[in-house]
Amino acid sequence: MKATPFEFRHRFLIHAIIYVLGFTVPWNYWLHLDSAGPNAHVWGTLAAKLSALNPATINILTAFNNLLIFGILFVLAGAILRTWGAAYLGSEVVKDSSLHGQTIVAAGPYRHLRNPLYLGTFLHTFALALLMPPSGAIFSIIAIGLLQLRLIGAEQSFLTEKLGEPYRAYCDKIPSLIPAITPRVPASPQKPRWPNAFLGEVYMWGVAVSFAVLGWRYNAILITKGVLISLGISIIIRAFLPKPQS
Repeated sequence: MKATPFEFRHRFLIHAIIYVLGFTVPWNYWLHLDSAGPNAHVWGTLAAKLSALNPATINILTAFNNLLIFGILFVLAGAILRTWGAAYLGSEVVKDSSLHGQTIVAAGPYRHLRNPLYLGTFLHTFALALLMPPSGAIFSIIAIGLLQLRLIGAEQSFLTEKLGEPYRAYCDKIPSLIPAITPRVPASPQKPRWPNAFLGEVYMWGVAVSFAVLGWRYNAILITKGVLISLGISIIIRAFLPKPQS
């Protein structure tokens, strides 16, 4: 199961479309799967269910706070993983529409897992899902998960064909998505470029700040606005990132 060249080339647009559908749930106009109201998102729905289980122990505010902390931790983990990976891989390669495979990158997070960028995106999706209607959240998590697996399949097939046995040996030692606690391979010579990585992942950090700062207003729409502003800033910055060397 691997992504087509079209899917890989337009992967950022496909991610955006999935998230937009998750937030807008156009199918709800016909299927009526989600309730209406200011707290009809997953955050509010789960908070109400949690507080109803044991009102004496978990009041609605505590439930909201616990879920917000969950969201903050997941969105931070996603931002850290993607920035760590981009520092060693290069943001210009991360954002490029073409597959790259001149050498094996086995430094930084790539000594623990092969796909920190895709794992980071998946964790990020769980945080965004809190702001979506329930059916949109389920749709987004499943669709993004399947897309990550397809993109991983495309990259692994490309790198295996291009790099051959050394890459197969690397794959035998390094797990795909569940990080190994200790490094599994010696470090390759790549050095991290942290400023480049933070600029390339400014969207992820903007969303993390939106959750951490605006979340305590308990207003999902306000956090969503922070997400959109972060996206806009990242699109502008992306235009100034260096292009990958061929």
